[in-house]
Amino acid sequence: MGNFFKTLFSSSQEVDAAEEKEKNDRKNFELFKYDGIRAQQMHRTEYAIKCYLKALSIQEDFETLNHLATAYIANHELEEALEALNRMIALDPEHTAPLFTRINVLFMLDREEEAIKDCMRVIESDASNPIAWFLMGRAKKQAGDLSGAIAALTSAIELKDDFTSAYLLRAEALLAANQLPEALSDTEKALSLEAEEESAYLVKGRVHEAMGDLPAATADYEKALELNPFNEEASLHLGAILTAEGKTDEAIRFFDELIELKPEWADAYRERSKAKRQKGDDKGAQEDLRIAAGLDPESEEGEKEEAHFDDLYKGGIF
Repeated sequence: MGNFFKTLFSSSQEVDAAEEKEKNDRKNFELFKYDGIRAQQMHRTEYAIKCYLKALSIQEDFETLNHLATAYIANHELEEALEALNRMIALDPEHTAPLFTRINVLFMLDREEEAIKDCMRVIESDASNPIAWFLMGRAKKQAGDLSGAIAALTSAIELKDDFTSAYLLRAEALLAANQLPEALSDTEKALSLEAEEESAYLVKGRVHEAMGDLPAATADYEKALELNPFNEEASLHLGAILTAEGKTDEAIRFFDELIELKPEWADAYRERSKAKRQKGDDKGAQEDLRIAAGLDPESEEGEKEEAHFDDLYKGGIF
């Protein structure tokens, strides 16, 4: 009888202890999770990540993993973000939002082939999803598969005929494939949907440049700058057109002004170098290339500039 009561009370105490532990775990989980959310809202990302990790050590939770992935992305810890997203997908394989986020992280990591697989996964479960086709087009374009990109973006547009971003991305792919009339048509369609879309004017300007219509390209870039005076790409193209038109003095003055506003702008030095070289100022052109390489040594252009500096100063490429 004594053993019976001992067993009975021991079992009851174990149940009570388990319930108490579960209660405390739940309390601590909520505490760490919402401390992390508050910290993230205050842009204290490192602390937020620590809080989320503490919460997840107590309980695997889809929403907390989502906050963790967002914090990792904000902190440029992309591999860690992928791990969090993978855990979200394992918890809820039917939820497409983490897949879309993972695709965008893969773009940041230049892992287009993996992004294509994720797009296919969404398309296989829902072929009527225009976002999945759009992302597939983007991934294929970045992977160099222009025909595949154009086909995927066409599917996105067929599903959503007011998909401005899909028209613009298809225009870029068509431009890269030298299908210029079709590219121009897509930019015009995008502008008919969103008349104040500065990126549409940028793409349209590039198409007009490829067609050799420099006055039309100039008008496009000027419109992009009208919408956003700080649009660097439009400024560089405008200056490059001045050089292409043989207006070297005007081009140099134009780039002088850009560099005065932003002295660390490597591309502006590169473009000014072209204008100076065209004018016959080899020494000035070489100096601009040297500065550009120093400002942006990791770029492909910077590596080329560094590699050829000995030749440059011997006049080897002029």
